[in-house]
Amino acid sequence: MSVTDLKYHDITEQIIGCAMRVHAYFGPGFPEVVYKRALVIELEKLNISYQSEIDREIFYEKKLIAKRRLDLIVENKVLTKLKAVSELDNRCLA
Repeated sequence: MSVTDLKYHDITEQIIGCAMRVHAYFGPGFPEVVYKRALVIELEKLNISYQSEIDREIFYEKKLIAKRRLDLIVENKVLTKLKAVSELDNRCLA
């Protein structure tokens, strides 16, 4: 699957570009919060709207079963989960 196969590929490409600029600037080794704050700056430069740290309730058959905090919702369409790891393993590829 390529990025262009995704439903919101135009937004996804911009997010990936922003993330790559942040990674090129910092490289590895920082906590997720550093990358996230820098990613938000890159999104703002491109005038891309986002919401950060949004609490959401999760339902199953109309019953509340959990609550989760979402990292970033970009353009009210793409949920973005940030992870900072020292090296990739199979869990990162799923």
